[in-house]
Amino acid sequence: MFNFLLILAYLAIGYALKKQPQCPRETPQVLNFLVLYVALPAVVLQKIPQLELSSRLLIPALVPWVLLLCTVLLVLCLARYRRWGMELTAAMLIVLPLGNTSFLGFPMIQAFWGEQWLPYAMIYDQAGSFVALATYSTILAAVYRAKLDQIQGSTLANKLATTPSSRLGNGVSARHIVAKIISFPPFIALIVAVVLSPWGYPVLVKNLIDSLAVLLVPLIMIAVGFNLDFSQTLQHRGALVLALGYKLLLMPLIALLLCLGLNLPLSDKAVQVSIIEAAMPPMISAGAIAISAGLAPRFVTALIGIGLLCSFISLPLWFWGLGLLRGY
Repeated sequence: MFNFLLILAYLAIGYALKKQPQCPRETPQVLNFLVLYVALPAVVLQKIPQLELSSRLLIPALVPWVLLLCTVLLVLCLARYRRWGMELTAAMLIVLPLGNTSFLGFPMIQAFWGEQWLPYAMIYDQAGSFVALATYSTILAAVYRAKLDQIQGSTLANKLATTPSSRLGNGVSARHIVAKIISFPPFIALIVAVVLSPWGYPVLVKNLIDSLAVLLVPLIMIAVGFNLDFSQTLQHRGALVLALGYKLLLMPLIALLLCLGLNLPLSDKAVQVSIIEAAMPPMISAGAIAISAGLAPRFVTALIGIGLLCSFISLPLWFWGLGLLRGY
């Protein structure tokens, strides 16, 4: 668990940097840029060639989509039963199905089992979480934002038009969605890694990739620590408890029951990684989409921040629980 303690240390460093007046407020954006364009593609290039192609890769590829469907059905039922407003319902639908499967998932998988398990986490993230973010979350945000514009009038529309995601309100074409997917640096790295796997990399390129991949964990966790913010007044406390309980406890339980129902062995690396990835807290990028669309921003901020901290308790418990189940 030494790597787990390192993750906590990186998180604390990020939070401490936030308190320093001389530290630029754009620090997390810069760190995230380096992660998305340098460190994460390097890890993909490094780890994907280590995958052994088999039908077992279908497990981490399909589990996130099954969970997304379950989450949508649950949120819609709860929204009707508890009479949630449109903003809260939309925020839940966008953020809750997607976990922090790369920014937190990769470091946690590495901390629990070692880097040799990372390729399965990458399949879960790239084939599940990222594709859902680029398609499902983007389209849903566009639909609900258009509804908000109609309800609240031009004032909100003008405010949202100043945000980087203002194009969401104009509709999302299939070409735009495809362009987002194929231009995403880790996805490009995934294609390159798959194509070059049979031949391998030259020594110099391999050393460069290895040295850049080491940056992934510290950059990610320092940026996450910098972004932690609990200063805003919490709203919808009941919804927040329900959302975190589902995301951190019930969702991985559904993944576990799904794997058991399909008679998949818990000793399988793909099964264990899929369950732990399902237990990740809400995705920061999905939260950013919801916030930029004006969908319950205070609720989403609390969901992301508190979910992250709670996961440092729930994730080790799930890891410990899986170890007990493997003994039976």
